[in-house]
Amino acid sequence: MSTNSSTDLPEVEQPTGEKMSAGSLSMAWYGLVSAMFFIYIGASLAQAYGTIDTLIGLAITIVIYGAINRILAGYALRSGLTVAQFSRTLLGRKGAVLATLIFAATAIYYAVFEGAILGYAFQAQFGGPIQLWYALVVLYTLPLIAGGIQRWLDKINGWLLPIYWGGLLTAVIWASIAHPGGSSWLTHSTGPLPFTAGGPGWLATCAAFMGVWILMMYTVDFASLGRAKDVKVHQRYTFGWLFYTLAFGANSLIGIYLTFTIPGAEATETGVAGALVQLMGPLGLLVIFVSQTRINTANYALGISNLKEFGSRALGLKLPSLAWVFIGAVIIYLLMLLPVVQYLLLALSWQGALVTGWVAIALVHIRYEKKFSLQPDSPSLPDRAFPAFNAAGVSAWVISAAVGIAMVQSGSAWGANLGVFITPVLASTIYAIWTPGARAKRHHDAMTSLDRA
Repeated sequence: MSTNSSTDLPEVEQPTGEKMSAGSLSMAWYGLVSAMFFIYIGASLAQAYGTIDTLIGLAITIVIYGAINRILAGYALRSGLTVAQFSRTLLGRKGAVLATLIFAATAIYYAVFEGAILGYAFQAQFGGPIQLWYALVVLYTLPLIAGGIQRWLDKINGWLLPIYWGGLLTAVIWASIAHPGGSSWLTHSTGPLPFTAGGPGWLATCAAFMGVWILMMYTVDFASLGRAKDVKVHQRYTFGWLFYTLAFGANSLIGIYLTFTIPGAEATETGVAGALVQLMGPLGLLVIFVSQTRINTANYALGISNLKEFGSRALGLKLPSLAWVFIGAVIIYLLMLLPVVQYLLLALSWQGALVTGWVAIALVHIRYEKKFSLQPDSPSLPDRAFPAFNAAGVSAWVISAAVGIAMVQSGSAWGANLGVFITPVLASTIYAIWTPGARAKRHHDAMTSLDRA
């Protein structure tokens, strides 16, 4: 077993503070249900592949997400491990740095995307330079995350949840009254889509949502804040199928309906937001403001906390939390000035190739621990307890991600869709073959001895 030297990484920062109650953690997590991205992506996929195929793909996606996140949430609740801490087991203490970097980059990307939508909505309502609205969006979010997830997120989301769903239902009723008689939202079809063109449509829909498997990492970090005694309620209601039925199912249906009902509405990154402002004026802006505030408090908090973890461990930067908040805010604002939202679908494909591999490796490892009645590594274990790199985990992740990204970049529609499915299968297979149960048990016994010492 390796030990730290003077050139080794700083210790993984341990979470502080009391564990969140079941109600508080649920309210904090349900802030993610209101991402405008979910409304947009449902409408976009329906336009591309037809409504029925999109709904079939959504149903399959909800089942898969609910099943996987029940496992990950249960593990994180019982062990208290964050993504950074669990990644030390899967990848080694230095390999874990890559996981925190990808987590930080993806969460920041979503903060940029959701913030850009809100900035566009402000501009659509009031006019003015978009750079000003972007700055306002970043500045008003900072105080909301300064105290960490435990302090504010559950309260913010509890206050804003009724406004969000009430506003969306109002938008649906408003649109049906203002533009009655439309049924194309449910009957829209693009015809059969062959495999060579990326089809069938329901499979392409599933592939698109696999690009959002970053929510699996979100699940681990959020669940690590909860109490082990609440595992049943969190698996059933907080992180399970109910959440994804609302987040993916309800939001997508609303997005599809509004896009096909409001004249001139487009299923683009900012089209749905523009349609809401066009339809409802200031009330539409309020709905978007509530939506983006709820989701971006989580995006900012997780993106900046993992950025801090990466900066501390990879660059040796020991800065106070408030400094990382401002560094993260500057990065987010500068990225908002770039046309990053135009590359959303490509980014989803890359994220699918990167994140799904980590999730697959995590699931195999959890299965090993259950099969051999092993306990997870303690969050309090020092970095010296872990090797610099876990060859099985790093190899499985790097090889699977390389294959997935190569397929995405192949230029073929079928390659882009198939790549995100091959990645987790390849990652789990390599890790399972490379990490037999005996090796997992030896690792566990060594960790237990060190923890007791």
